[in-house]
Amino acid sequence: MEQLAIELMGNLPRPRQASLRNFRQQDGSIIDQGLGLYFPAPGSYTGESVLELHTHGSPVVVQMLIRRCLDLGARMARPGEFSERAFLSGQLDLAQAEAVADLIESSTEIAARSALNALRGEFSRQVHHLADNLTRLRIYVEAAMDFPEEEIDFLADQQIIQQLEDLQSEFATLRRSMGQGKLLRDGLRVVLTGVPNAGKSSLLNLLSREQRAIVSDIPGTTRDVLEQYLDLDGLPVLLVDTAGIRHSTDAIEVEGVRRAREQQQQADLVLLVTDINQPDAENAEKLRSELPGVPVVTVYNKIDLSTKGAGVKDDSIFLSALTGEGLNGLVEYLKTAAGYRATDSSQFIARQRHIDALDRAKQHLDSGVDQLKQYHAGELLAEELKLGHAALGEITGEVSSDDLLGLIFSTFCIGK
Repeated sequence: MEQLAIELMGNLPRPRQASLRNFRQQDGSIIDQGLGLYFPAPGSYTGESVLELHTHGSPVVVQMLIRRCLDLGARMARPGEFSERAFLSGQLDLAQAEAVADLIESSTEIAARSALNALRGEFSRQVHHLADNLTRLRIYVEAAMDFPEEEIDFLADQQIIQQLEDLQSEFATLRRSMGQGKLLRDGLRVVLTGVPNAGKSSLLNLLSREQRAIVSDIPGTTRDVLEQYLDLDGLPVLLVDTAGIRHSTDAIEVEGVRRAREQQQQADLVLLVTDINQPDAENAEKLRSELPGVPVVTVYNKIDLSTKGAGVKDDSIFLSALTGEGLNGLVEYLKTAAGYRATDSSQFIARQRHIDALDRAKQHLDSGVDQLKQYHAGELLAEELKLGHAALGEITGEVSSDDLLGLIFSTFCIGK
């Protein structure tokens, strides 16, 4: 790195001080004038010595500077390589490293704040707290088995049972927080479906507060899939408008219907939009039957042309996509259906792999408690606590495989 800096800028900048420099080609001609910043190890993001070059934003200038660095022996970073190096050098744990990518990809303000909380270690601290409690119990149980002469009768100690039950409660609390964190990261995928002219596109426009979809009295106007990201009080929602479901001989409309059905299968929730003035119960039931395992909610639209008022009843929502009456009821229903609740300042982002690891740790804890209560099997309790501790270690990367790390960091953007 020192040689690269000398060739490019004349010398290595002073540590952690921005220096105005000329970036030069091999023949001495100037590529650009910018700032050089040097962070000697271990005081950098990756824990290694890092040289930053701040240049003007012209794509041509940037490419010239990259080519010059490559000629001097540098190479392009792999996706996620900087965060991977930060993890391997101990600057970040695995949950914090993943939060870097989650922060970049955040689609709502609350999601961004939650990702930042995870990056700052809030999530990891809660995981470590659980792991510490498991460790203390393991020490006590294993000491009782290893030193029977001390006459530690943990099998009859109700305080130990209480600690185990308290730990189960702590697991449940963290699991709820992680569920919220996953919602903030992944969001909710909502697909609009129904017959033509039911008002699907009008509903998408109403929710997005802009004219994203063409609205027409002509049936079959929507023929392709139209996606719109929404921020519903911090909950990221991907709203998908699809072609009206009906039989057609038009090749383009047939393809639109095929894509609509494909989207339905990928949905977290399907909104079956129906014109309340022209109910089609038979078609609605048919659509429901074609979506096994996918939650379906009927939205009765165009109440402005009927005597029906706005509201939510069971799995039916009554509204007008033209006037907006009943929109708040739909928004609240979506948040409730997703299990979303208002977050506080300590909320953190989470991934499915975190939830899977926590669930396995909780299963080991529950199994150990059962073994202790039913069979007084202290050895089995100790083993289950050990396995639970290892599962928790997967979240922060204390226990991980090279394959897992490769998969995680390959999803990052280039360089991060």
